[in-house]
Amino acid sequence: MSEQSTPTAATAHRRKADDPGQAAQQAPQQAPEIVDGKTRRRVVAASFIGNFVEWFDYAVYGYLAATIAAVFFPESAGETALLATFGLFAVSFIVRPAGGFIWGHIGDKVGRRTALSLSILIMSMSTFAIGLLPSYAAVGVLAPLLLLAVRIVQGFSAAGEYAGASVFLVEYAPKGKRGLFAAVVPASTATGLLLGSLMAAMLYGVLPAEAMESWGWRIPFFLAAPMGIIGRFIRTRLEDTPAFRNLAQEDDVVKAPVRAMFRNHWRTLLIAIGAVLLNAVGFYMLLSYMPTYMTQELGFDSTQAFMATTFALIAYIGFIFLTGHASDRFGRKKMLISASVLFIVFTVPAFMLLDTGSFAVVVLVQMALGAMLTLNDGTLPSFLAEMFPTSIRYSGFAVSFNLSNALFGGTAPFMATLLIGVLNTSLAPGWYLMAAAAIALSAVLCAKETCGAPLRDK
Repeated sequence: MSEQSTPTAATAHRRKADDPGQAAQQAPQQAPEIVDGKTRRRVVAASFIGNFVEWFDYAVYGYLAATIAAVFFPESAGETALLATFGLFAVSFIVRPAGGFIWGHIGDKVGRRTALSLSILIMSMSTFAIGLLPSYAAVGVLAPLLLLAVRIVQGFSAAGEYAGASVFLVEYAPKGKRGLFAAVVPASTATGLLLGSLMAAMLYGVLPAEAMESWGWRIPFFLAAPMGIIGRFIRTRLEDTPAFRNLAQEDDVVKAPVRAMFRNHWRTLLIAIGAVLLNAVGFYMLLSYMPTYMTQELGFDSTQAFMATTFALIAYIGFIFLTGHASDRFGRKKMLISASVLFIVFTVPAFMLLDTGSFAVVVLVQMALGAMLTLNDGTLPSFLAEMFPTSIRYSGFAVSFNLSNALFGGTAPFMATLLIGVLNTSLAPGWYLMAAAAIALSAVLCAKETCGAPLRDK
């Protein structure tokens, strides 16, 4: 099917407005569309590459935080400059709930493919723009203001990516493999982080501090444009998901998906927001903030810090597909509950071990924490997608995921740095992560098991 023939809001006469009950009575059920293996492989490849590009772009900022602090906040010193840098990191998340509403509306009304193709283009261009920004030494206070503006655009774009890619894969997945297929999303996210970590480690290892602050930090941001063009090209060559095409052909696409979500599925939305909390805090704490924690709090050099995070990311990627497959076999709730319990019990002891000063111990602890996180992250994409019906699936996933990430994920590096200073203990990030796991556990216990149940249309 060409891009022109894909059903959209402009080509389908929508009679049902946003009343799922009426739509269910008027529209006959169609036989499930048979998707061949070649198409599924293309979908997996496109989802992996696109999500990889998005999160490489987004993560580079966190890995270069110390240098960015020196470039854009030179008049502040040490922890104050770092807090300012992570403050900008957190502020960019404020726009993500709004982005979740907008991308969810586009994805549920116009199509999943359209939303994903636009989001990767916006992310790539905004990331490239960061590499062009002048420093504080060149334009003064205008420099951090421009950085803030571009970070907000990045946050808006990221709001549509994780949710859209997950929905896309779940709706294309064969029976009994939705967890495995959806695990491609966190795997590609971590791969983007891994490349960012390796590139940061190489730059810090090869370039002197003066060169890094002058021009070296810009290199990863300049890579965004060509990678984004490739990702967009691949995505525009795919058809939209069978589930969405069926709704469009049957005139069942909801006119106001966000309103329908709040009116008919608000309880599910609240549970989903709580369930995301461990992912939100754990992901950014363990896989983005850790290099900064190791250099600023534990006294390791930058190369060692990025090496340790690289090993953690490799463990994460290695385990993520196993946990996705395990969630198909044992159920989503069992996996999510296990992850929360493990973090409640072992997070603080793990941070105590990090403080031993042994690099080998630090690497092993980070790898263990990364593997533990996969129990949650390998299960969460399929769990969230299955909680909501097709007519509002993109909106439900995007809004719940981005609200939780805006409130707790984007602020995790800032809160970790702040709590260390306030409480005067390097264990503060561990206590914060343990609290997030406890809240996520409470939410998951209130949810229904979604594994094995057919995807609902309305």
